[in-house]
Amino acid sequence: MKNSTDGDRKVPPIPGVSIPDRAARGASATPVPADLRAWRKQLREELIAKRAALPPDTLHAHRLLIDRHLERGFPNLARGTVAFCWPFKGEYDARFLARKLREAGATTALPVVVAPKTPLVFREWHPGVPLARGALGIHYPAEGPEILPTTVLLPMPGFDDAGYRLGYGGGFFDRTLAALAERPHVIGVAYELGHISTIHPQSWDIPVDFVVTERGIYERRAGKLEFLGAPGPAGSKMASPVCYADEIDPGYFGGG
Repeated sequence: MKNSTDGDRKVPPIPGVSIPDRAARGASATPVPADLRAWRKQLREELIAKRAALPPDTLHAHRLLIDRHLERGFPNLARGTVAFCWPFKGEYDARFLARKLREAGATTALPVVVAPKTPLVFREWHPGVPLARGALGIHYPAEGPEILPTTVLLPMPGFDDAGYRLGYGGGFFDRTLAALAERPHVIGVAYELGHISTIHPQSWDIPVDFVVTERGIYERRAGKLEFLGAPGPAGSKMASPVCYADEIDPGYFGGG
């Protein structure tokens, strides 16, 4: 696999110059920090601290809005296999949405770290499947066969105007997406406080297809994020489901 670099951990110092293919990749043309690894680390810590400082009522309100945007904007989630992450340090908690999706017929899965610097695998999870705790205290299915998700709800401490994710520095998800034979649809989930101009993407960084925040839905088009708005209730003129699975649920607008 080409992507042998461990996330943003092994970036050599870059003396304040832009990467030549920056414009082609849709990122900012601003100079790359001389020590990109340290810059990302500091930014990550700042964003996580801001997220952790949000009052519980605010986190709850954000979660309800994001749940609603995902349900209304992506009606086909219930038709597939949706991978989500156990919430970590104030992240969006996808467990409530996952329960609704399972009730509607979806299969839900969690990522599993097999070994350092290797792609993640996904195992089906629902209540009753035994959970184990990883190194960071994050839960994962202790057993079960590997499955391939059709959609990944990917938490993000930060994201930029070109749809690149600022992760936790391990490179696991970039490595995983690069290794999968069939790439799932990737919906980055974050709070608006994590929206920045650029993460200074590198060759191993993989952009998400959509970003969902408490504000609404963004789609990556022509190398940059475009804000689509907040989808309205089914049947209203404001409703705007995202057709990421080549078709819209015919029942979404009250028909079929």
